[in-house]
Amino acid sequence: MFRRRESVPFSFVAESDRFRSNVTPPPAVRASVPELLGRSLIGLTVVAGLVGSLLLGLPALDAGQSASHGKQSEASEGR
Repeated sequence: MFRRRESVPFSFVAESDRFRSNVTPPPAVRASVPELLGRSLIGLTVVAGLVGSLLLGLPALDAGQSASHGKQSEASEGR
């Protein structure tokens, strides 16, 4: 069988670090004050939601509620 030749020689790939672009990228645009305030407000809202869900969820995860587990419901009293 015939072998296919590479379309791009490896020497071209090895020499690619020599070719540098002379085009400078545009300067980074700084965020304005309203954008910074909006981002911080969104961040605070996310953090407050996580803290609130943690505070509301901890009582449900508490394993020390053995007093309520000892009681039987009224429907099971006659059994």
